[in-house]
Amino acid sequence: MKKKFALAAVAFVSTAVLAACGAAPGGSSSTSGTKIGDDIKIGYNLELSGTVAAYGQAEKNAADLAVAEINKAGGVDGKKIKVVSKDNKSDNTEAATVTTNLATESKVNAIVGPATSGAVAAATPNATSAAVPLVTPSGTQDSLTVSSKGKVNEYVFRSTFQDSFQGQVLAQYATDNLKAKKVVLYYDSSSDYAKGIAENFKKHYKGDIVTEETFQSKDTDFQAALTKIKGKEFDAVVMPGYYTETGLITKQAREMGIDKPILGPDGFADSKFIESAGAANTNNVFYVSGYSTKVSLSSKSTAFVDAYKAKYGEEPNMFAALTYDSVYMIADAAKGAKTSKDIAENLASLKNFEGVTGKMTIDKEHNPIKSAIMIGLNNGQEATAEAVEVKK
Repeated sequence: MKKKFALAAVAFVSTAVLAACGAAPGGSSSTSGTKIGDDIKIGYNLELSGTVAAYGQAEKNAADLAVAEINKAGGVDGKKIKVVSKDNKSDNTEAATVTTNLATESKVNAIVGPATSGAVAAATPNATSAAVPLVTPSGTQDSLTVSSKGKVNEYVFRSTFQDSFQGQVLAQYATDNLKAKKVVLYYDSSSDYAKGIAENFKKHYKGDIVTEETFQSKDTDFQAALTKIKGKEFDAVVMPGYYTETGLITKQAREMGIDKPILGPDGFADSKFIESAGAANTNNVFYVSGYSTKVSLSSKSTAFVDAYKAKYGEEPNMFAALTYDSVYMIADAAKGAKTSKDIAENLASLKNFEGVTGKMTIDKEHNPIKSAIMIGLNNGQEATAEAVEVKK
C-alpha cells in the first residue's frame, strides 16, 4: 500500500557549497541575448552517453514529449518550439563546449540541462556570457544559482530542490521516521553533489555519526570500507552519491549481511540503481525524490504519466518529470518574449506555476519553492512514498 501525505511547500536559503573547481561565477551579461524569430529554439545539453546517461536519456524523452505537446497545442504565441539536441557525454568540459555551441552557433533561446551539478557549473559561464537562460532539471548543488560571493547567477534556474534541502530531509527522516540514533555516513568524495549533501546532513543530524567513510566515482570494490562499517553499531547507513556506485555498494553491503536501512539522495532515483543492487537487495532502501507516480502533487500528473507510458512503454521517473516541467517553464516564460534575455527575466518572476512535480514559485535565488518525497523500496519496487515536512 502506498502512503500519501500532504507536504507544505518550504523555501530554503542556499548555503555556500563550493565545487572543487570553484562555484559557477555569478553575474549578468552585457549582451542582448539571442533573438526569438519565427520559432522558439530550445537547446538540450544532456548526458545522452557516458556514466550518467540514464539521467540524460530520461530527461530527453520527457523534454521531447513536452515539446510535442506544446507544438500540437499551437506553440507559444503561435510559434512552434524547435529543438537542437546535443550530447555532453557526461563530461563537464564537453558540457561547457556544448553550451557555447548551442548559444553562439545554433542561437538557441533557452537551454534544458545539464543533468548533473558539475556539468551545470561548467556550462554556466558560457550561458551567462551569451545571455541564454539554462534550466537544469536535476542539478542540485546550492552554489549553482548563487555564486560564492552571494550574487545570483542571472541565467541559471532549476526545477528541482537543492542539496542543502536533501541533506536536511535525510537527517530528519533518519531521526523522526527511522528513529536512527546512530548512523554511518558513506559518501562519494569525488562528487561535489554528494559532498554537499553529506555536509548538510551533518549540519542537521542530531544523532551520532559512528563513522564517516568515502568512495569515489568509478570505484567497484567496496569490501574494505563495508567490512569496517559492519563492525560498528549503527541504525542506518546514509549514502550520498549517484546510482553508478551506490547500487553496487548496496549489493555488496547486503551480501555481507548489512541489513540496516540505507538512505540516499535523488541520485538513487533511476532503475539502474535497482539493476545494479539487485531487486532483493533493495529492501529497506529509502531515497529523496522530487516526484512519484504514486503521489499526485498536481492535477496534471495523471495525464503526464499516461502520455509518457504511451510513448515510451514505461513509467516516468523523477528526472523525466522534472525535465517535462522545465520545458513547460521555459514555454511559459517565452510568452511575450523577444529575446533569450526576456525569457530569463520571466523565469525569475515565475509564480504559482503548476507542473507535474507540484506547484512552484521561483524564489529570489532562482530556486523553486516546492515539495519533496521520500521513496521506500521493497524487492525493487516503490513500496512507500512519504512526504517529509521539514522543520525550520
